[in-house]
Amino acid sequence: MKRTLTVIFSLLFFQALLLPSLDRAAHAEEISFPDELTKFKPYPHNPLFEGQGPGHWDVKIRERGWIMKEGDLYHLWFTGYDGTRAGLKKLGYAWSYDGIHWTRPPCNPVYQKHWVEDMMVIKHEGTYHMFAEGKHDIAHHLISNDAVNWKRIGPLDVRLSNGKPIPEGPYGTPVVWYENGQWYLFYERRDAGIWLARSPDMKVWTNLNQDQPVMQPGPGTYDQKMVAMNQLIKYKGTYYMVFHGTAAAQKPSLWTTNLAASKDLLHWVKYPGNPLTKPEANQSSGLLIPEGNEFRFYTMHGKVDLHLPQAAHAD
Repeated sequence: MKRTLTVIFSLLFFQALLLPSLDRAAHAEEISFPDELTKFKPYPHNPLFEGQGPGHWDVKIRERGWIMKEGDLYHLWFTGYDGTRAGLKKLGYAWSYDGIHWTRPPCNPVYQKHWVEDMMVIKHEGTYHMFAEGKHDIAHHLISNDAVNWKRIGPLDVRLSNGKPIPEGPYGTPVVWYENGQWYLFYERRDAGIWLARSPDMKVWTNLNQDQPVMQPGPGTYDQKMVAMNQLIKYKGTYYMVFHGTAAAQKPSLWTTNLAASKDLLHWVKYPGNPLTKPEANQSSGLLIPEGNEFRFYTMHGKVDLHLPQAAHAD
């Protein structure tokens, strides 16, 4: 009898160890990476957009800008600065009817009271909400009624799962998602991982996943050193994360843009064909923008480049 119980307990222990890996395997089997999200070719007339150079407020542009298509109009928000590391990072705006040729209105920079870079924008109930890095990589929130004139709400209040503030330090590259009455915030800390928090009203954000990152660097070499999330989309029932990463061996760091997928926002599978861009191109901060039944793929950091679906014929 004692031997029988030993065998039973051994089987139960083995099953407990096996079930999580089986769950992960089953989750991975549900994930697909369609060609329309992964197969692109460079637009032959890149770059589409870059800093205007000496004598202008945007000598250079940097970090993640944001492109939003609204009807027939494309919005582009970007960070312009004087080219120095300490220079104030100011918010710029441009528009386009084709997503290729961009016009800077004379009202630029559209916001310069506070440091604004690495931004994203989501429109909810008629209001544009911008989430961006401020000085020292502290994420903050701005709002606008017209996409051009912005009011700062303040830094994001992010808490641990026990309600205490997260440890001091940078928390940047914010990506915000709204679904079923809840707001979700993805953020990175020193590019060492991507965390997820949730809020009912954008006032207090509470960590999920037991305060652990939902994505970490590696095991592939292309993102072995650092990762940061750029964008979240939902396509055919699956969430897709566009993120950038860099390899540990590269000095200076050269960034690639990559893709991962999830069914629940917590468990992520990285695309086996990563990276989507070549390390030597140093193209980060990628965005997938729907265009009819296909997607355009933009990358932006020091310049904005366009990548078209492989089947498309560029003029």
